[in-house]
Amino acid sequence: MKGIRKAVFPVAGLGTRFLPATKAVPKEMLTVIDRPVIQWVVDEAKEAGIEHFIFVTGRNKGVIEDHFDRQFELEETLRRRGKREALEMLEKDLPQAGQTSFTRQQEPKGLGHAVWCARELVGNEPFALLLPDMLIQGMPGCLKQMMEVYERTGGNVIAVEEVPREDVHKYGVVGMGERLDDRSFRITSMVEKPPVEEAPSNFIISGRYILQPEIFDILAGQEPGAGGEIQITDAMKTLLERQEFWAVQYEGETHDCGSRLGFLEANVAFGLEHPEIGEDVRRMIGKLMAREI
Repeated sequence: MKGIRKAVFPVAGLGTRFLPATKAVPKEMLTVIDRPVIQWVVDEAKEAGIEHFIFVTGRNKGVIEDHFDRQFELEETLRRRGKREALEMLEKDLPQAGQTSFTRQQEPKGLGHAVWCARELVGNEPFALLLPDMLIQGMPGCLKQMMEVYERTGGNVIAVEEVPREDVHKYGVVGMGERLDDRSFRITSMVEKPPVEEAPSNFIISGRYILQPEIFDILAGQEPGAGGEIQITDAMKTLLERQEFWAVQYEGETHDCGSRLGFLEANVAFGLEHPEIGEDVRRMIGKLMAREI
């Protein structure tokens, strides 16, 4: 069983829900407190032991590449002003030389196509896939929890979340097989946005994956699915016929930063846990809630 060294981050989306802000700033660079969304997700991957970070970008996403590079003028200015703490933070966040790779998805053909665009950089080894829209707040991070299951089972691992039964029609849903432990089980099926009465469970796919490289061969011939796009779920359903899939019901709170309300929720939730401003955020919320409506 090969270890997981590489992670893929699909960051080519247009971010139309956040217009007009995303005319100039990629949605992945919008900040939750003082860190871009993409930095939070990369931090999660680092914690899990990822060594190589692969970004699938699109047009007007160059600022993401710049973010993970040195800025000599900024560093020199901070150094002259004695801003040691800020310098140390930048150094801590900076990937080492050769740890980041960038490839283009020239056309918006879906998540499955974005993953396929990373095939040459991933090579013939298993990899992690993290959707930057989904911020998962927990300790240890979601991907690290998944790594622990992968080390026991091999195969493919998907993060899942339990939702009310009446909401399953909004998501990809997995079928449950035997349990590995209290928070993980074998996946027997996958269904995209099923009617409530046909859903195999109320566990939904939640934006974190560990996948074997055979997924690339399937994606190469994958026909467009929902929305006329190449869907990763369709390819995983085919791979499920050949390989094991395991689900991890991770411990943590999910914030969908692809929506305005989820993005606002993430800022509040992460703000409450921030060591410097957490108490101030709590007082601010109390003050706002006390207003007459």
